[in-house]
Amino acid sequence: MTMPTPLCPYRMQVHHIHQETPDVWTLSLINHDFYPYKAGQYALVSIRNGDETLRAYTISSTPGISPFITLTVRRIEDGVGSGWLTQEVKVGDYLWLSEGQGEFTCENLTADRYLLMAAGCGVTPVMSMRRWLAKHRPQADVAVIFNVRSPQDVIFAAEWRDYPVTLVAENNATQGFIAGRLTRDILQAVPDIASRTVMTCGPAPYMDLVEKEVKALGVTEFYSEKFFTPVAKPVDSGLKFTTLKPMREFHAPVGSTLLAALESNSVPVNAACRAGVCGSCKTKIESGDYTVSSTMTLTEAEIANGYVLACSCHPQSDLVLA
Repeated sequence: MTMPTPLCPYRMQVHHIHQETPDVWTLSLINHDFYPYKAGQYALVSIRNGDETLRAYTISSTPGISPFITLTVRRIEDGVGSGWLTQEVKVGDYLWLSEGQGEFTCENLTADRYLLMAAGCGVTPVMSMRRWLAKHRPQADVAVIFNVRSPQDVIFAAEWRDYPVTLVAENNATQGFIAGRLTRDILQAVPDIASRTVMTCGPAPYMDLVEKEVKALGVTEFYSEKFFTPVAKPVDSGLKFTTLKPMREFHAPVGSTLLAALESNSVPVNAACRAGVCGSCKTKIESGDYTVSSTMTLTEAEIANGYVLACSCHPQSDLVLA
């Protein structure tokens, strides 16, 4: 049996599927071999078991504790990966995963006070780490703040009864929920917040707000996991990009990554990890100035020939792409 891509060598079988909320499902996978991952990491998943499309999903299970490897996935309208995983994959089907990836994990930290903060599906790595801390750092003081759209959108609702958590619901708040969005008052109610290691995951605007607010309250140890990159609307000024096959021109604001420029102009590009790790967004630049923040998976010859990882390429001038 051949794997669909060398990036996803771990074959797992779907044991059961649990619907968490109206649009989120957890797939529990049986893995017959040792599977290396840390609490909070993500894996690349081979969509439709092919090598064309890879997507990154947080591993919501916890190593050494959870009986299954789990992926908790929100169905996104027209989402190629999430639509397949949540609507088509059935019990008994096989999935192919990469090993655990990413630096967003508590396993390397030695802090004894934490504040874990999540919004929406950003709770998946947070729950993974919360279980890990309960087992491996039982003496640690761990506070959790979880923001949701409404009470019915609480992922892992039953499991949160085992841990102290502040639940914040933007709409229809019921008993046990703070109504509204994250505020400084909510943060100031966390005991000794300045001395805590803060770890957060969720939409980019939410994490930007968390970072600004907790740092204003004196937090110095801050870690975030970008959960998705909002696609910007196309623009008609800024840096100019020219693709040769097919021939077309488009623009993106100065400061955009090459991946953001391609995606905001609907140029086809594979992007899985968005962190310069997986290599799926490899792109060739014919001419122009740029800097790169990662060259992982690229050979010296590819780099010399102008290949970059689009997510880690920062254009400094107009670019011509192969």
